[in-house]
Amino acid sequence: MNHPATLKYASTHEWVKIEGDLVVTGISDHAQDALGDLVYVEVPAVGSEVTAEQAVGVVESVKTASDIHAPISGVVVEINTALEDDPDFVNDDPYGKGWIYKIKAHNLADVEKLLDHAAYEAGL
Repeated sequence: MNHPATLKYASTHEWVKIEGDLVVTGISDHAQDALGDLVYVEVPAVGSEVTAEQAVGVVESVKTASDIHAPISGVVVEINTALEDDPDFVNDDPYGKGWIYKIKAHNLADVEKLLDHAAYEAGL
């Protein structure tokens, strides 16, 4: 599995990357691999308030569906609209084209409470 050491991870298999004052999030390589080929990604609405650990969306594959959880609290400011037409970006490039949404964090320091690369992989 590919889990970049530069990212932080939630125990529910979401990854986060800080970009300026925003937090980009998606699902990990482990999660997309376990789900199989994705056919649909339901994202939270722009402007919606999210709370850490809250289910905010769904990824559906040919095998199953799974909730997407907010890794931190904040406001959704952008969604990856490309996933509407190509949800397989999550399978092909989960840390690049497959990002799911961006959050304006209430407290950016909350990212540091998430798992680092080693702790995430140890829990798999």
